[in-house]
Amino acid sequence: MSRLKNEPPEEITDGAVIYRRLLRYVLPYKLAFSLAVIGMVCAAATDAGLAAMLKPILDGGFVEKDPEWIALLPLLFIGVALIRGVGTFVSSFLMAWIGRNIVKTLRREMFTHILSLPTRFYDGSSSGALISKFTFDVEQVASAATDAVTIVIRDVLTIIFLLALMFYTSWQLSLVMFVLGPIIILLVSFVNKRFRRISTRIQSSMGNVTQVSEEAIEGHRVIKTFGGQAYEATHFEEVNEGNRRQFMKLIATSVSSVQIIQFISACALAAIIYLATSGPMLDTITPGTFMSFLAAMMMMLTPVKRLTTVNVIIQRGIAAAKSIFDLLDAAVEVDTGSIRLEKISGAVEFKDVCFSYEQSKGTVLDNISFRVEAGQSIAFVGKSGSGKTTLASLLPRFYDYTSGSITVDGHDIGELTLENLRQQIALVGQDVMLFNDTIGHNIAYGSLEDCSQAEIIQAATAAHAMEFIETLPEGLNTMVGDNGVLLSGGQRQRLAIARALLKNAPILILDEATSALDTESERYIQAALEELMKDRTTFVIAHRLSTIEKADTIIVMNEGTIVE
Repeated sequence: MSRLKNEPPEEITDGAVIYRRLLRYVLPYKLAFSLAVIGMVCAAATDAGLAAMLKPILDGGFVEKDPEWIALLPLLFIGVALIRGVGTFVSSFLMAWIGRNIVKTLRREMFTHILSLPTRFYDGSSSGALISKFTFDVEQVASAATDAVTIVIRDVLTIIFLLALMFYTSWQLSLVMFVLGPIIILLVSFVNKRFRRISTRIQSSMGNVTQVSEEAIEGHRVIKTFGGQAYEATHFEEVNEGNRRQFMKLIATSVSSVQIIQFISACALAAIIYLATSGPMLDTITPGTFMSFLAAMMMMLTPVKRLTTVNVIIQRGIAAAKSIFDLLDAAVEVDTGSIRLEKISGAVEFKDVCFSYEQSKGTVLDNISFRVEAGQSIAFVGKSGSGKTTLASLLPRFYDYTSGSITVDGHDIGELTLENLRQQIALVGQDVMLFNDTIGHNIAYGSLEDCSQAEIIQAATAAHAMEFIETLPEGLNTMVGDNGVLLSGGQRQRLAIARALLKNAPILILDEATSALDTESERYIQAALEELMKDRTTFVIAHRLSTIEKADTIIVMNEGTIVE
């Protein structure tokens, strides 16, 4: 069965609306954008200027041998080249500066937003797909917002200047170009939907590649132990090949459309050469005029080619922007509370609480009722899937219960602000999360970062963590590695307990806090847990008798109900 999640819809609608929303990220940089446009105008005008200079070079220099033109032309060439160089540099640098600022802004907005998303969102999202938005999608969006805009503005201006020169030179020959317009527009509109559809699939395939790679890296021990190398290699090859196929479809569509447009342009060029060298027009057009016209038309092929390829960039950017905006538009945690309590005693009551992740999948918790007094401990036991962890997750409002009520010191938890409610709760789980930082910063994490060194050492000592910290060369300043990979399971668990001790919250949740420990580690930690549980309302979820035997109340759960 495939492990991949969140396949995007087959078709993205309202592309223009998405692109307009994307371009709003350029507005804060209006001054830089205006200067960049001025640079583009200068660069575009010099293209037409170079083509126009061919007429006096041939007619005045070679045919009429005018000494004034012969002396002036080198200086004009240098001036045009200087204007072109400065204009191109200004426009390219400023648009790149805008693009990197857009990437920074989008990443900041996404990161800030995911910190406030509810747990349900993470349940239905793969980390690989989310990471792909930060790494791959934002680059596509920045390219669509800056590179594509640069191409459109600069090349459209270039085409306008060159067309003006062509009409000034010979309006009769210029009429041929108007036959091309409708044909090219029809061709570009025909491939638009295909570009966008393939770009959407590319976003998905990049997320899949990231997800499978991440799983293989994080699960390398399991893969090696259970001989999963062949399966993972095959799985990665599938998603990798899928990504390659989608890119090749995009390339084939892009290249074929460009070649067709260039063939149409070549046919027009052939028609112009034929008309200019036959009939009465041959007697009215000078060599310089014809070469100036021909140069303008030839120079117009390059911007026309770029304008046909810019559609790929735009459609890819729209698909990526849709992915990013879907994340930014995802509903954040609902904070309905308005009450802030400075300190609570910790009395907790569940009354007829029901909960389901999805109505279609049935009830996970059914009419749960119990009360635990302040400072008491309550243990929940039962087979896996009985709802123990889900029940504990309702207290800090990682999920909102469907019906019933949960109160803390008589206040419904929905009346307290999320920040205030979670300030009263400490959590020690089976899967300890450590950040790639020092031991000290992992203990004094988040709102605890202002704690003194003495307080950190006191908490670490009570958690029996100083016993191994003192053996490390850098002590509390030792880096723990990605998710604490440089520490043992028991050491990570003791740091989590030290973090909870330092928080000194009146309510404590222990979710299988000792299940992954060996006997020796458990002996150390059991004493630390007893110290941690002292004078705290404690919810204990465990299978080991040593963890629950001292609980004031033991509740047995089965299939989401209390049976004993």
